[in-house]
Amino acid sequence: MTNKTNVYNFTLFKRLLSYVKSYKSIFILSIVSVFGLSIFGALRPVVLEKIVDENLTASNYEFFLEYIILMFSLLVLEVTSNYSFIFNAGLLGQSVVKDIRVKLFDHIQSFRMKYYDKSSVGILITRTVTDMERIADIFGQGLFMIISDLLKMLIVAIVMIYMNWELSLIVFISLPFILLATKIFQKYMKLAFDEVRNEVANLNSFVQERVTGMSVLQLFAREKIEFEKFKKINERHKKAWLKTVWYNSIFFPVAEIFSSLTLGLVVWYGGMNTVLDNTASIGELTAFIMMIPMLFRPLNQIANKFNTLLMGMVAAERVFKILDTDSFIQNKGSKTANEITGEIKYENVNFSYNQGEKIIDNLNIEINAGSTNAIVGATGSGKSTIIKLLNRFYELDSGSIYIDNINIKDYSISSLRKNIGFVSQDVHLFSDSILNNITLQNENISFLRVKDAAKEIELDDFISSLPEGYNYNVRERGVGLSTGQRQLISFLRAYIKNPQILVLDEATSSIDTDSEILIQKAIEKITKNRTSIIIAHRLSTIMKADNIIVMENGKIVEVGRHEELLKNKKGVYQKLYQAQLKKENELTV
Repeated sequence: MTNKTNVYNFTLFKRLLSYVKSYKSIFILSIVSVFGLSIFGALRPVVLEKIVDENLTASNYEFFLEYIILMFSLLVLEVTSNYSFIFNAGLLGQSVVKDIRVKLFDHIQSFRMKYYDKSSVGILITRTVTDMERIADIFGQGLFMIISDLLKMLIVAIVMIYMNWELSLIVFISLPFILLATKIFQKYMKLAFDEVRNEVANLNSFVQERVTGMSVLQLFAREKIEFEKFKKINERHKKAWLKTVWYNSIFFPVAEIFSSLTLGLVVWYGGMNTVLDNTASIGELTAFIMMIPMLFRPLNQIANKFNTLLMGMVAAERVFKILDTDSFIQNKGSKTANEITGEIKYENVNFSYNQGEKIIDNLNIEINAGSTNAIVGATGSGKSTIIKLLNRFYELDSGSIYIDNINIKDYSISSLRKNIGFVSQDVHLFSDSILNNITLQNENISFLRVKDAAKEIELDDFISSLPEGYNYNVRERGVGLSTGQRQLISFLRAYIKNPQILVLDEATSSIDTDSEILIQKAIEKITKNRTSIIIAHRLSTIMKADNIIVMENGKIVEVGRHEELLKNKKGVYQKLYQAQLKKENELTV
């Protein structure tokens, strides 16, 4: 966001107010409360002036009790209005933020993977959490408070002029100076808050990445280096906030000085008039002494509330910027993939993550329905990318992919992905029970079905042996389980989905022997009667595949069964096999 963003961005403000339409009654109650808070507060000095002039000064107690009751009633009404305002404005802010946050999260879920490749997770978290609270403050502490303060100032000014225009003139002379100071203050505070929001996002992003990758930091003894980096980022964050503190520390004392000087002038001039020529009554002087803080304090507070409003508008623009980001895979397909057989064809497919850096080069593959297929090749050859394209995580540069002779673009994305089971090397588990990680809280999948499925692929004994069994909480990212155990859970998660196409992406690359035995048994069962694609470094896991596709630099260089490929003594597969066999022999020596 640039420094051109400001609180007077009416287009942005209008868009924000559009979310209020669903809460009209709460909005109206907030407005009514604002008027009540302003009017009842401004009327109390009028009643006080009557009490002083008609009762105390004149030693006349007629209507004195009535005035006291009226004063008390106005105070009660002001307090009630204040309660109603605080509650309804806060309720409105949180309700609006709830709707925007839900819309934002739904929007973020729909982004293509390329967006996440280039975006900071920490910044997205800041937008979804911290910035949302700043938007809520627009209603709870910003907009309505400013309206209330302006209305109170207007009513107090009218009452002052009505009571005594000479004393009012003394009060109003100092207003232009405070308004000028407020304008300058707002200008610099806006720049300061822009900097604050940037530093908050940077801090969140840094902490999130380091906490997530803490094992890497410790393994490479990077703690001290990262600590020094954090200190620098934290220092910038502190300096950004200190700018706002500095501006506040200058403005508010200056405003208080003007208020005190004005009060002193009114007391001096009004007192002189009262004593010498009786052009001002003691009741009027008393009312003015009461009203001056009611006029100046809101003016000072408006600057503070303006800061809140400004921070909210800055946050709103950042959030709406994400909502306006068009980074979606086109989902115009209307066909469902519920009855597919699993025949797959890649036709002249080209793809690059970054322009000019081709990852897949004119790829042509035909995979028969119900067959078991393996894709092998060196790291970076494009194996995993092929599967990402099949799931439509990325758009093709050119070419087409077909399932059952239908272009995958013609299927709805949700239907397509529901029929593709996926088990990756890097298994992501949520901080929840094993059961919920398997079903992903799909209410249509019962516990009995999960248990039966676990028995079918021989994982029930392993899960039941854990503390609390299927209710065992694996904790964040599944740290409560070993790598192999996490892999087993992901196999069961894919199996329970019952997809027609199953993809295993390096699913046995970094697991212990016991887990591998269980996984090999699971693979045999879950690949039966469905199209399977196995991406593997361990060639021993794919020897029985119906078809082995060998890739190099984004191209297919060999295709065939294990025995056929080994016959080509100069082939890439033969070299991979010999290199792996040699490595395994060295490890056993």
